[in-house]
Amino acid sequence: MTQAISEDAFEAEALAFLEANVPPRVETTLTWGEGSDDVSVLPERTAEEELAELRSAKAWAAKRFDAGFGWITGPTRYGGRELPRSYQRLYDSLESRFETPSQMLFGIGLGMVAPTIAAHATEEVKQRYLRALYRGDIVACQLFSEPGAGSDLAGLQTRAIRDGDEWIVTGQKVWTSGAHLSDIGEIICRSDPTLPKHKGLTGFVVDMHAPGVEVRPLRQMTGGASFNEVFFTEVRIPDSHRLGDVNGGWSVALTTLMNERAAIGGGMASGGGNMSTQRIIELIRHQGRANDPLVRQQLADIIVNGRVASYTNLRAMTKIAAGQLPGPEMSIAKLSLTRNMLRMGELLSSVLGAKLVADSGEWGTYAWSQFILGTPGMRVAGGTDEVLHNIIGERVLGLPKDPAPAG
Repeated sequence: MTQAISEDAFEAEALAFLEANVPPRVETTLTWGEGSDDVSVLPERTAEEELAELRSAKAWAAKRFDAGFGWITGPTRYGGRELPRSYQRLYDSLESRFETPSQMLFGIGLGMVAPTIAAHATEEVKQRYLRALYRGDIVACQLFSEPGAGSDLAGLQTRAIRDGDEWIVTGQKVWTSGAHLSDIGEIICRSDPTLPKHKGLTGFVVDMHAPGVEVRPLRQMTGGASFNEVFFTEVRIPDSHRLGDVNGGWSVALTTLMNERAAIGGGMASGGGNMSTQRIIELIRHQGRANDPLVRQQLADIIVNGRVASYTNLRAMTKIAAGQLPGPEMSIAKLSLTRNMLRMGELLSSVLGAKLVADSGEWGTYAWSQFILGTPGMRVAGGTDEVLHNIIGERVLGLPKDPAPAG
């Protein structure tokens, strides 16, 4: 344990660090017609822009970590400070007042992969990767979905065959965010095809630069390439990099999936991407629909549902703070997000009409097409809406499972 420090002393230390290293954030107000009108759900960057953002993000992550603010709640043996979560919330509140480089590229690694490594990896792997992940030295991705096994994760077919102290992995993963920038990945493979599909899986940490790993970008309908397909051809993984027990990969996957839904549902519970409720309100005003009772009702539904989703997320965060795994609350939060995005799409279609699909050059109109095109991806990421409905029905409402398909 680190030496005890009061919250007041910690706040003074953090504030001194931030003031010495980054400029204060300048509050800006939305002025219609000025600045970027980008409201895309997914970032659309060139390869050069992405690499520049990664360099900037890594430099800030390292500086913050070395100053003692990179993993405030983490164990000291991995570079953390073992302080209560209230200290992390305090630091986050302080940092939000300053212009710091975006850390979005570390979102999957820190929000999903690192917690899984901490829960299931060998000590060797924890020592090798946890500090590096939180310091921003490496980037991690999640390798779950396959062409024939998306939301039905237990149906995956990528094979892992044991060969002495190593495993040989062959197969394909798809829709992998950030794979082209990643140094390591968390992968779930089928290690015993003779067992029931949930019981024959094993998880690993794989070196994304190892021989036999090939990453290919996938162009999505928004025009960007945020996702990838990844091919594994006889990739060797040491057994020390196994996560959990042999054929115990399903529990490993659940740890990651619950943290994934926490990251998605929590980070975007009230909207999505660069969108804000205020921008939609301004759009309604500038399109002359502010007094339309149907539009006002649609807007009220979005605001109310966004607020309820944020409260649901707070419940889940309270469980995590108490040392419990995220539960079905995260499925509710994530489903609330995508349903609200659909409500937004319906409102935008009503207000904009043809301006949503035909670029007239008018600021703040056609730009919303990127939001509409990005919404289906959010309805798939972290579990499809249909799968989340089943989870909520079975685990929250106690309803019976769907009957198995005939044959």
